[in-house]
Amino acid sequence: MSLSQCSGMEITMREVILDTLEDTLKLVPFLFLTYLAMEYLEHRTGEKVQKLVQRAGKFGPLIGGALGIVPQCGFSAAAASLYAGRVITLGTLLAIYLSTSDEMLPILISEQAPFRTIALILLAKAVIGMTAGFIIDLFCGFYKGAKEGHHIHEVCEQEHCHCGEGGILRSALRHTVQITLFILVITFLLNLVFYFVGENVLADMILDRKVVGPVLAGIVGLIPNCAGSVVITQLYLEGVIGTGAMMAGLLTGTGVGVLILFRLDHNRKETLKILGLLYLIGVLVGIAAGLLF
Repeated sequence: MSLSQCSGMEITMREVILDTLEDTLKLVPFLFLTYLAMEYLEHRTGEKVQKLVQRAGKFGPLIGGALGIVPQCGFSAAAASLYAGRVITLGTLLAIYLSTSDEMLPILISEQAPFRTIALILLAKAVIGMTAGFIIDLFCGFYKGAKEGHHIHEVCEQEHCHCGEGGILRSALRHTVQITLFILVITFLLNLVFYFVGENVLADMILDRKVVGPVLAGIVGLIPNCAGSVVITQLYLEGVIGTGAMMAGLLTGTGVGVLILFRLDHNRKETLKILGLLYLIGVLVGIAAGLLF
């Protein structure tokens, strides 16, 4: 029994710990199978996807937004690499950043969220990414690929993420362990807050804030690793944040994409502008979604 089902009942710290372990451990098989499928998909299609985006030209935002929702560990990092080499446009880069799901999809699948909910979130992110990308390219112009982009394996080596190292099975297991630990910590902290503050109080503090929620969630989404999307997805599933805050956090979340961009693109002023633009789009869309839904 989760804490969210225990409203009005006296809850002990032992139950908090047991509930955390139960909620986390039951996700492990689903997480592993999901990451196994993702690793297989990335190994079979990763290079083809990058080449497709690279050759997309003015249709980059369309291709990037559509492919960004495909769950691949290194896609946002590869996009940052291609942009740093001016192989893809700014609009294509942001289309990929806004549409990429990072760890959201594995968690939603492992939590057995309704298929309709998952599909609508992915579709919304793709459409928002494409639309924003085309608008940005309309005003910023196009690049023609003056330099060679970094290879994704070089990026992985720089960030020590060991993507695909040791084969599909080992890589899927590594991802599963890493995300399970994240979920364990986040679930425990959430349950502690529910224990001391109360679920209804926490939800009222964030869920009903149509502007503050997306503003805060957008900042969490910018965390340059998988933690951001894990936190946002878990908060949404627990009912602590609403649709607007969830969309803001997931739109700004790029995994290590922004971190790679800072490392490879030495024009810090430009990179900060991209980061600001990503955050602004995510928050504005989140506020609009919060008001509409």
